[in-house]
Amino acid sequence: MTIEIAVVLIGITGMLSGLFLEIARPDLLVFFTLFVFLMLGFVTPDEALAGFSNQGMMTVALLFVVAGVFEKSGLIERLMSSFLADTKTERGAMGKLLFPVSAFSAFFNNTPIVATLTPVVRRWTSRRDISPSKYLLPLSYASILGGTVTLIGTSTNLVVHGLLIDAGEKGFSFFQLAWVGVPITIAGLCYLLLFGRKLLPDHRSMIQRVNESTKDYLSEMKVTPEFQYSGRTVEEAQLRNLKGVYLIEIIRGKERISPVSSQTVIQTGDRLIFTGMISTIAELQKRKGLIVNTGTDLSLENIKNGDRRLVEAVVSHQSPLTQQSIKQGRFRQTYDAAVVAVHRNDERVEGKIGDIVPKAGDLLLLVSGPEFHNRMRERKDLYITTPLEKQKFYEDESQGWMTLIMLMALISCVMIGWLTIFKAMVIMVGALFVLRITSPSEAKEAVQFQVLLLIASALGIGNVITETGTAEWAADLLIHALQPFGILAVLISIYFMTNIFTELITNNAAAVIMFPIAYEISGEIGMEPVGMAVLTAVAASASFLSPIGYQTNLIVFGPGGYSFADYARVGFPLTLLCMIITVSVVYTMYT
Repeated sequence: MTIEIAVVLIGITGMLSGLFLEIARPDLLVFFTLFVFLMLGFVTPDEALAGFSNQGMMTVALLFVVAGVFEKSGLIERLMSSFLADTKTERGAMGKLLFPVSAFSAFFNNTPIVATLTPVVRRWTSRRDISPSKYLLPLSYASILGGTVTLIGTSTNLVVHGLLIDAGEKGFSFFQLAWVGVPITIAGLCYLLLFGRKLLPDHRSMIQRVNESTKDYLSEMKVTPEFQYSGRTVEEAQLRNLKGVYLIEIIRGKERISPVSSQTVIQTGDRLIFTGMISTIAELQKRKGLIVNTGTDLSLENIKNGDRRLVEAVVSHQSPLTQQSIKQGRFRQTYDAAVVAVHRNDERVEGKIGDIVPKAGDLLLLVSGPEFHNRMRERKDLYITTPLEKQKFYEDESQGWMTLIMLMALISCVMIGWLTIFKAMVIMVGALFVLRITSPSEAKEAVQFQVLLLIASALGIGNVITETGTAEWAADLLIHALQPFGILAVLISIYFMTNIFTELITNNAAAVIMFPIAYEISGEIGMEPVGMAVLTAVAASASFLSPIGYQTNLIVFGPGGYSFADYARVGFPLTLLCMIITVSVVYTMYT
């Protein structure tokens, strides 16, 4: 082992630890690690920045635009709603949900699919008094399984495809992954239908829990003529920085003011709605002119008024909210919404709302203002998981179908060999602009630049691993240790290591870190490199053991009220099943 290899191993270990402990946003942490390696001279600037021009990464960027069009069109949401509408049994509903979702995920980005269908599933379960936790985790797992079937099923497949091309290989064909993806998808869905349902917990949604015990979350006080701050702003009345409680709404006659800004003027007769630690409400009662209003029917449902409504949202991995408190992040001004409560691991986070620092996967209960949904379309900080009262689709629905037809036509050209997947997506996005199905501003909103930075930076880290000899060193070490046990042992170890990395960090980073090692090993054991690439891509995508390894798992984490133990209990058999099938197919086809 050289000094360079030792430093690279230390640096990557530090990066992985930082990703696991969430000390900073993943994209920034990986980019910083790449910057350190560049400054140390382990790679040239061209090698460090090669990821920003990688074909796989650029294809992912284009697919974000296409996925944004489908997300707005509502076609998948409407189709799934119609599938579930006439379902009689719970198992029948599970089948009607999982099989179409896995099919959709083979061709569309699975993150918006799960984000879009989570409210649909919750609406359906609410009407039938069924726990959404029985369906949401299988929804995520089905989307992950379906994403392993085609080249565009998940960004990980495209990233590994780009790495193969950079290594001088041909890359994946459109359905090359299907030899593994189809068997694990069928086996995985059968497991979820026959056995997984029995292992799933029975939890209610946050809104259901809150509505059953509103007084634990809300308290109402009335402003009397004796209140010395009548006619003054909320900030002047010292109602902004309260200990343990938070002013979320003011009811003034028939008018409701929410969210409440620091410059909102308090008037006599106002009803002030507070949320937070009700044990501290006695502090407010000591203020002359504020009295607890006990003669009203205080309910979170009554907060809904016009454009204001009760909303649940999950904090994403890329959200800046995870680096600061709700107050420091100026949540009310940024999103036009007030936070009523924060739930983590199916338990309410105690303390003053404004002082809570959200974590990825936290479920926020919000009272939204009229601009909330417009602002959320411009940001990717939160996943809205509340069932919409009315579904909204394109005024001209033919645009959604036109986009689908174009995508299928271009995919056919890729399968025939007339186009590469990158050229097909360039043509697709160009056609969307020409036909005015989407605009440049909408395309910009759809692209998740933090994800692209993470992928590009991780690709640079992959070059560091290769250029410093770390990949060759790690490959020799693994082969020396496992050679007595045969090629199967080597394949199992690569799958296992990649899968563990994807549970602890992110799927794309795991694939990029493990690909150089797997590529080196393929040459040592006489295996086709594309076979090892298939193994790495599937192992990086098959994240079933934790909510932090994959975005779709994170989306359903809060709305389903799941714990880490729920993922391990349901996901462990599925993980073993996928590993056995993947290793068996790869060993049979590529050795």
